[in-house]
Amino acid sequence: MQFPESWLRAFCNPPLSTAQLAETLTMAGLEVEELRPVAPPFTQVVVGEVKSLSRHPNADRLNVCEVDDGSGALLQIVCGAPNVAVGLKVPCARVGAELPPAEPGGEPFRIKLGKLRGVESAGMLCSARELKLSEENAGLMVLPAEAPVGTDLRELLQLDDTLFTLKLTPNLAHCLSVYGIARELSVLTGSPLLEPTIAPVPASREERVPVTIEAPELCGRFSGRVIRGLNPQARTPDWMAERLRRCGQRPVSALVDLSNYLMFELGRPSHVFDLDTLQGGLSVRWGRPGEQLTLLNGQTVELGPDTAGQPVGVIADAAGVESLAGIMGGQAAAVSDATRNVYVECAFWWPQAVAGRSRRYKFSTDAGHRFERGVDAERTALHLERLTALILEVCGTPETTVGPVDDTVGALPARPPLALRLARAEKVIGMPVGTARALEIFQRLGLVPVLEAAETGQGGDVIRITPPSWRFDLQIEEDLIEELIRVIGYPQLPNTPPRAPVTARVRSETRRGSHALRHALAGLGYQETVNYSFVEARWEEELAGNTEPIRVLNPIASPLAVMRSSLIGSLVAVLRHNLARKAPRVRVFELGRVFLRDASVTDSDTTVAGVRQPLRLAGLAFGAVDTLQWGSRERTVDFFDAKGDVEALLSPCQPRFVAAEHPAMHPGRSARVELDGQAVGWIGELHPRWRQAYELPGAPVLFELDVEALQRLPLPQLQALPKLLPVQRDLALIAPDALSHDAVIDALHAGPHGGLLRRARLFDVYRPATPSAEMGAGERSLAVRLDLLDEDSSLTDERIDATLQALVAHLSAALAVRLRG
Repeated sequence: MQFPESWLRAFCNPPLSTAQLAETLTMAGLEVEELRPVAPPFTQVVVGEVKSLSRHPNADRLNVCEVDDGSGALLQIVCGAPNVAVGLKVPCARVGAELPPAEPGGEPFRIKLGKLRGVESAGMLCSARELKLSEENAGLMVLPAEAPVGTDLRELLQLDDTLFTLKLTPNLAHCLSVYGIARELSVLTGSPLLEPTIAPVPASREERVPVTIEAPELCGRFSGRVIRGLNPQARTPDWMAERLRRCGQRPVSALVDLSNYLMFELGRPSHVFDLDTLQGGLSVRWGRPGEQLTLLNGQTVELGPDTAGQPVGVIADAAGVESLAGIMGGQAAAVSDATRNVYVECAFWWPQAVAGRSRRYKFSTDAGHRFERGVDAERTALHLERLTALILEVCGTPETTVGPVDDTVGALPARPPLALRLARAEKVIGMPVGTARALEIFQRLGLVPVLEAAETGQGGDVIRITPPSWRFDLQIEEDLIEELIRVIGYPQLPNTPPRAPVTARVRSETRRGSHALRHALAGLGYQETVNYSFVEARWEEELAGNTEPIRVLNPIASPLAVMRSSLIGSLVAVLRHNLARKAPRVRVFELGRVFLRDASVTDSDTTVAGVRQPLRLAGLAFGAVDTLQWGSRERTVDFFDAKGDVEALLSPCQPRFVAAEHPAMHPGRSARVELDGQAVGWIGELHPRWRQAYELPGAPVLFELDVEALQRLPLPQLQALPKLLPVQRDLALIAPDALSHDAVIDALHAGPHGGLLRRARLFDVYRPATPSAEMGAGERSLAVRLDLLDEDSSLTDERIDATLQALVAHLSAALAVRLRG
């Protein structure tokens, strides 16, 4: 919401500076986002009148002007503007004047007495662009003919003004007008509010346009009237056009500008139809399948229900749809320079019937912005009288006639009273308020308070409030408590120290925090990303195998329609974003929640019934293993590189990687990650099908782990250093291809080694090119190094050989593994 300070002070003018005024509004919840002067500083620029004009003797494009600047003597000024003419009133910069710099931050341009092509020039006639008032540079800035000569230009055009830009929250719909903000300012400062005088315009004809509200859930009230015999060539008054410009609205034509002026002044969007284009009466209804409307912005829209079945409201006549209800009018009934007869309307549209409709057509309007937040339903006829008076003042002629106000009332918003328990309000606010003070504040706000229980009992005094028609945000007791402290002033809150003791708690050594996990992955070269919790339904089906995701009721964008059950889709999207920007190597991770259906979950302070929300940690690696360097040959990251990162992340725990299939991963290059026999995540290369579907030049390696499992940390156990050195022996074992490495290692540790085996490690795998007598088809050789140690005595060759023979015999019996010759 943008408006000039001068317009606000026309309604309420407290004894505050501009900065104090901005601070007062901000501290009351009406955040002032920006303060900007209407015009840059310049001095000694006055209204000048061109008295005579002659051609420059030495230049074809220059004129020598005699200008009256109000000082008593005519000034000779050389001017090259194409529109200079005798009798014109224009800005005149006297000698010594300072004009705005040509570039931001530059030095002011000073006007000096000088000569142009040999002719003396004592000043400068200015364009709007030279004064930084506009970008137009077609010639001199033409001032009104009635402007007094010699008047300071800043005073004439009220340039010593400030533009306020407010960042309003959706609950402050009653502040989407200059009068609404002034009403709040009057409450906050106690300064008087100048109520706009709205006198009824008597009807001079009985003509009406019949209106039928077919959808009461769309429109609660529709007020309109006929006006005939207007002047279509009427010009918007300069003061009104300037106020509109300072609100960020470009003046268009008188009738359109008057409607916009009412919206910025009182917060009431309205619409003016060309009466001669309307056929029959008007009906207010929902759009029907197959109907179309060409809007004022030139866009042709479909008016039937959208894919979700959401209808759109329209105003239609006997010939078809004429306007998009509460949002924008149509071209067919738009006013033009030839319009002499109009039908003006002010209506109340239910907020829920307008909300979201503009987004469907990919545009927004000031009217829709107001209606979807709530506009006063009781003053449509009163505001119509104000608009009528403005139209007659600007466009009226002796032949103008006005019809009666036709006020069609349907279902209006119910305003049930709200009860405020003063004792609870004081507890929430944190300071005493008092009954008398609370009543006085509510009266200033126009809320009509009634003291229901004056005695102080168990609950204290109760004040019952009936919200006015313009306050759609007052719905619960907490809203009234907010109004109290907002008017009292947040700076008035006492500085109360917390009563609860602050107790330091030591984190358990058996658990690490999420930040420790982030630092660990950052140390491995990954960068953190933060993505939306709602994702495309396609990601869930393809990358998570989730055909029934949790859907978002009101998505911020159509692709972000479901809640994610996996972080993999988000990381693939981040990869695509980086590849589109020519990133050759990508390492990213995300720690966030996923959302899974679980009927066992009940409602609580931290949970939602039927939805489990575990934390997951996912990572993605793509491109070269290392950045470009001379020490090693360039190699693309593979499964085992990411496996090493996962092992480092889980250290000192020893995870197990079990070959398994995942919907997002390559069926032969993926594994389930297990800790102590429990599945805690997945790791693998992206499936070739999805690599092609998402247009990736290579396959990234991904992993996704349960954060709860990652946070568990075994407590370190003290162990003395061995006094003797371990003995190492190597075994070459012939095993079937189907036998996993983990099974062999587990069997060795479970075998009869008498407590001597400390560690077994695989260090070589051999497969012959062709089957032989020693190794047949489907067999391979596994070379395993064993570390043997007895802490009490040195191992002899006999004990070592006996242990090895026992282990080989155990492997042969348990796994059909034999020793290679």
